Amino acid sequence: MSLDLSALSAWSSVPAPRFVGGNRVELLQGGDDLFPRMEQAIDAALTEVWLATYIFHDDAAGTRIAESLKRAAARGVAVQVVVDGFGSIATIGRVRALFEGSAVRLEVFRPLDRWYSWLQPGQLRRLHQKLCVCDERVAFVGGINVIDDRHDIHHGWMDSPRLDFAVQVHGPLATAVHATARAMWVRTHLWHGWRDEVRGLVRSVAPVSEALELVRRMRGVNRLVDEGPVEPVRAAFLVRDNLRQRRAIERSYVQAIRHARSRVDLAVPYFYPGRGFRRALRSAAQRGVRVRLLLQGKIDYRIAAMAAHALYDELRAHGVRIFEYTPAFLHAKVAIIDDDWATVGSSNIDPLSLLLNLEANVVVRDTEFAAELAARFEQALAASAEVSREPASTGWRRWLHRGFVAWVANVYLRVAGITGRY
Repeated sequence: MSLDLSALSAWSSVPAPRFVGGNRVELLQGGDDLFPRMEQAIDAALTEVWLATYIFHDDAAGTRIAESLKRAAARGVAVQVVVDGFGSIATIGRVRALFEGSAVRLEVFRPLDRWYSWLQPGQLRRLHQKLCVCDERVAFVGGINVIDDRHDIHHGWMDSPRLDFAVQVHGPLATAVHATARAMWVRTHLWHGWRDEVRGLVRSVAPVSEALELVRRMRGVNRLVDEGPVEPVRAAFLVRDNLRQRRAIERSYVQAIRHARSRVDLAVPYFYPGRGFRRALRSAAQRGVRVRLLLQGKIDYRIAAMAAHALYDELRAHGVRIFEYTPAFLHAKVAIIDDDWATVGSSNIDPLSLLLNLEANVVVRDTEFAAELAARFEQALAASAEVSREPASTGWRRWLHRGFVAWVANVYLRVAGITGRY
């Protein structure tokens, strides 16, 4: 009973998401859908553009977005871009060159430009959000980085594009995305320029006050009040930060799975959930809910694949079906639960996304949107292979495998400052 009470206390300490009506939410698959829409929105921007991304590449896709940002800045639009220092470490010099001589204001979140930067535990907490918002009117949220879908930094060019998704949002929800994107840029800007700001106190007053206001706005992102008509689409914007919204995305998933009646379909490349998440999946399958996981079949990171494989036997033994996507790299972070709950975003289901990284997801309560995402899920599932093989290892070897993965995850989290059981 004590375990249940402590788990209940942990979940209840995070504010539940609130949904805002009156949005238009469109599903976009891959950069081929996303980048032309982003370019169109940036070209139509009148006052400001904010973009936050884990990877910004200088390939043709990245250059195209960079050129649209430069055009906006040239006509007087305030353009601010923040990229992650680890995700973009291989390209940051070339990306700076892309914006050189323009009015685009580029910041790097936790850069790794000095050798001692690698020794700071905080460097394990990365900016993993993929956000773009124009004029607080139209926003883009998802898992797609600013890089060609057929281009992988570590594996080169591929014949087939990554499977990935984003959403384009018009309506009140864009205000929440705007607040978060602004807060990320200002936070990064102030951190890098802190010494200069202290030396010039007059210059520091405005940015510091702006940052405090943005932090207050960001803390309220997951507590949007329900306002206006519920049509056409009710949706919530969820962020995972290291302030008050540490488990907002995880909690949203787990609560939806606990209340699932007919299906839970989840696609994610990196899968190593905590005990509560796994328990929710097992319980759903045991009460007759169809639970299907679409995971990587084409592996990019071996340790991540080991982590997911360590859980296969446990989940399959309780009725969870697992499929591996092999046509290309899987990068989608999406889920459909029953007929009217769907999410698209940047958050994986692993310790990095659920406990460390800054993430952002949109949860949509709409039958038509859920049906469209479900159709894309079924298409991917048809091109995948269900895991039906016997475990590659048995007995002590299997437990050694799980123990090694758990030990690595535990060490990583403790170095990053996370304690307690996961």
